[in-house]
Amino acid sequence: MPVRRSPWMNQELDDLRDLARTFSEKEIKPNIETYIKNKQVDRELWNKAGALGLLCISIPEEYGGGGGTFAHEAVIIEEQAYVGDSSWGASLHSGIVAHYLLAYGTEEQKQYWLPKMASGEVIGAIAMTEPGTGSDLQGIRTKAIREGDEFVVNGAKTFITNGAQADVVLVAAKTDPSEAAAGISLVIVPTDVEGFRRGRVLDKIGMKGQDTCELFFDDVRIPAANLLGTEEGQGFIQLMSQLPQERLIVGVSCVAAMEACLDLTLEYVHSRTAFGRPVFGFQNTKFELAEVATEARVARSFLDECIDLHVKGELDIPTAAMIKYWASERAGIVVDKCLQMFGGYGFMEEYPIARAYTDLRVSRIYAGTTEIMKEIIARMLPTPQS
Repeated sequence: MPVRRSPWMNQELDDLRDLARTFSEKEIKPNIETYIKNKQVDRELWNKAGALGLLCISIPEEYGGGGGTFAHEAVIIEEQAYVGDSSWGASLHSGIVAHYLLAYGTEEQKQYWLPKMASGEVIGAIAMTEPGTGSDLQGIRTKAIREGDEFVVNGAKTFITNGAQADVVLVAAKTDPSEAAAGISLVIVPTDVEGFRRGRVLDKIGMKGQDTCELFFDDVRIPAANLLGTEEGQGFIQLMSQLPQERLIVGVSCVAAMEACLDLTLEYVHSRTAFGRPVFGFQNTKFELAEVATEARVARSFLDECIDLHVKGELDIPTAAMIKYWASERAGIVVDKCLQMFGGYGFMEEYPIARAYTDLRVSRIYAGTTEIMKEIIARMLPTPQS
């Protein structure tokens, strides 16, 4: 937990935190091992969250959402992280997929999909990454070719969060294969259409309870009205416009994980003894945890600034890249130091610190690698005047 109340918090958000904490402690924490075993959360979890208003909380009430801001999403993400869960893909469902629909969908699309997503009836996913493309979105090969009043979708996607349970997928595809970025569009693909197939749920070194899987599209026919946006070729711009929020979400989860790891480790070193005294009694332990506490505090301060900027509509692309890069990299350092304090027990999978160690590794990769974040930041640096 943070050592101080973030400046963007208010009484409404305090109340939401209480609700989200109770939900996470009661509904998520006792079932983490089951999620890992099943490689996905229970479908009922989505329904329960929807009934409590914890899904799509930053979507306007007219579309079934909670009418809140990104700060509301951040509180829910934090409380999930504080119980040590990485299985439930609610942040992607509510903070990413729903906002693509809100920002670019037609009124009919928004009225149809968003209330169902808010209730938990429909689970959303977004399919960008393909085998062999990684961060190079301009190089995607999935096609959505217009034939009369339909698009015909062919291709494959991989590393898709919520992929095994999704009822609707926003698919990045080439509507004009002759173009690079200008040929990309986003199309809405319901998963009950003919030609849509799910591949295996992927075996990962971390986030083992998350239903990350492969998706295949074999002559999938969808109405032309399922295009997201007013015209073809807008997909790349849409992706670039929404990625800052996705990267801020990663920042939120990483900082909360740092704070959770610190709490876990403090509890352990105060209760564990070595050579006749608590592990915390050793100078090395104190110094290492002093570093960890400082890392978490500095990261929290930067995150608070970014959340405040985003709520005001002022978070720019390079700053979003900075928080994603910095928080994910520092989280890796923090969890490594914390795991060391556990000794051999830190290497056991049943210990939350071990799960955090493997779960956090991907944060330096997804939503844009650290290297891509540095490239974005560098492009925005001012050129000295001669």
